[in-house]
Amino acid sequence: MFSLQTIFGKGDLFYGLLNTAADAVVQSADGLRELIKGHDAQANLAEFKLAREREKEVAAKISQALVDVFVTPLEREDIEALGNAIHRALKSIEKFADRYVLAGDGLRKIEFGPRVNMLHEAATLVADMVHHLPKMKLDLMKQRYDRLRAIENEADRLMLETYRDMYSGKYGGLEVLLIKDFFELLEKAIDRCRTAGEVCYEIVLKNS
Repeated sequence: MFSLQTIFGKGDLFYGLLNTAADAVVQSADGLRELIKGHDAQANLAEFKLAREREKEVAAKISQALVDVFVTPLEREDIEALGNAIHRALKSIEKFADRYVLAGDGLRKIEFGPRVNMLHEAATLVADMVHHLPKMKLDLMKQRYDRLRAIENEADRLMLETYRDMYSGKYGGLEVLLIKDFFELLEKAIDRCRTAGEVCYEIVLKNS
């Protein structure tokens, strides 16, 4: 099956596009870490937009290639599912960044570092899984996916702790709204990364 696809020369095309899309998620996660450190917000926001435009171009190329190419390295539904999962992860990160810049000083007292680092690790794991897709190594994919699930579970646990703190009266009204909104956005971004990793894992399971 794969030798035939190689003859048609289209395997590298799709894998390359998916790699580029996944790398854009890591680029956005990098930008998010810089953003919460208090570096130039507008410069960082421009970096997010650049990553987003890059991913949109890749998504359009994938869609067009699925129309033009008869033989694909993976099932068309799997390519679409992975592309969509990567797109949603990137969109969630950009949404957080946009709101973070708008909120400005209102977020100064809120510690985002640990969760953003978790998101960055999740994004890096997804990119690694996408880059390893052509090799179809089940053990490696399971290891990466298990780590993604562990990160997601930890994010869920931290969110429950956050709700408990909010309900205890520890924060004022505006702080409660900001904490709830922004922490839920980060949790969703981590969940989107886990979904992308799950698609990778299921693809390898199907083809192993």
